[in-house]
Amino acid sequence: MKKITMLALMALVAISASAAKKKAPEKNSNKPVFTIIKENPITSIKDQNRSGTCWDYSTLSFFESEILKATGKTYDLCESFVANKTYMERAIQVVRFHGDCQFAQGGSAEDPLAVMKKYGICPEEAMPFPGSLYGDSLNNYGEFFSVMEPYVNAVARSSAKKISNQWKVGLQGILDAYLGKCPEKFVYEGKEYTPKTFVNSLGINLDDYVSITSYTHHPFYTTFAVEVQDNWRFPQSYNVPMNEMMQIIDNAVEQGYTIAWGGDVSEEGFTRQGLAYAIDSKRAESLAGSDMARWLKLSAEKKRNIIDSLGCTVPEIVPTQELRQERFDNWELTDDHGMLIFGIAKDQNGKEYYMVKNSWGETGAYKGIWYMTKNYIAANTMDFMINKNAIPADIRKKLGI
Repeated sequence: MKKITMLALMALVAISASAAKKKAPEKNSNKPVFTIIKENPITSIKDQNRSGTCWDYSTLSFFESEILKATGKTYDLCESFVANKTYMERAIQVVRFHGDCQFAQGGSAEDPLAVMKKYGICPEEAMPFPGSLYGDSLNNYGEFFSVMEPYVNAVARSSAKKISNQWKVGLQGILDAYLGKCPEKFVYEGKEYTPKTFVNSLGINLDDYVSITSYTHHPFYTTFAVEVQDNWRFPQSYNVPMNEMMQIIDNAVEQGYTIAWGGDVSEEGFTRQGLAYAIDSKRAESLAGSDMARWLKLSAEKKRNIIDSLGCTVPEIVPTQELRQERFDNWELTDDHGMLIFGIAKDQNGKEYYMVKNSWGETGAYKGIWYMTKNYIAANTMDFMINKNAIPADIRKKLGI
């Protein structure tokens, strides 16, 4: 009886083990395995949370890396300081245009640079922690902008023949209530600073930074303001051919620099798990065992699942100058997000990716880092800020920098 019982137990264990084995998820052999080619130092991953301030987080992250490269010192620069100053200046422009331009949460890399040049900057600790003034643990601009946006638009579209400057006093009160007051003085590591003396102590030259783009509706090797709404300061970008745009990024990373990148992350190939591919949908759907009609009917989630299953074998388009221009003009290539390019890696098939720091906290498979193929960056870059010393000498000469 004991022997029969023992045999029965052994059989039960074997069946259970077999069932467990069947339930175990299959390993995806297409998941990319990365080898780092070049990785430049960055500061910690931040979380913009529920705010449209990627432009703020990515650009200050860029300057933190610039300071780290120049001095070896690590800083945490204050996004709320930049936002406070930027939203006031943007509101002033909207009022000057009588409301015929956009007041919104978004911005460009030019905004932190302009603020640092005009007002200076402070460390994160010199202002209230994001969200703390209204009982949140991180940024949440829902109530903030639901109060501020109608206020600005009411002033900008006023029927009055003359307005007073008191609207600025009221707006500053809203900004300070949700973001905190920008300090006139503060103590950092035992020394007293003003925002201007602090920025002057950081060891970087704010005149070293330029913006790069690549479109054919303006002549190459000239400058123009990229025509997107969040470029409300009308910053000038140097216009270069696409291949030179990519050479600039590669040279910068190889020389130890980072890049404040702005571009489109609304594409199907940009996954929430930390990968980005310039998907060739026509080829992807055939590899997934479907026809194009079925592919177009699939939900975004199901498309992402197919893309994830294909992994590093997913087919990509070959970006061209003509395709970039076409997608910009037909609104496919949009100005969605800002991040920081800081390295280059390759997968098991030899395909190269840029290592990109995001500002969504330590999310995704790589804890806040995205691996974006070079094809994706070439196809979806709107513009980027870079240290002019990171640009190859021959391209700098063409640009007259």
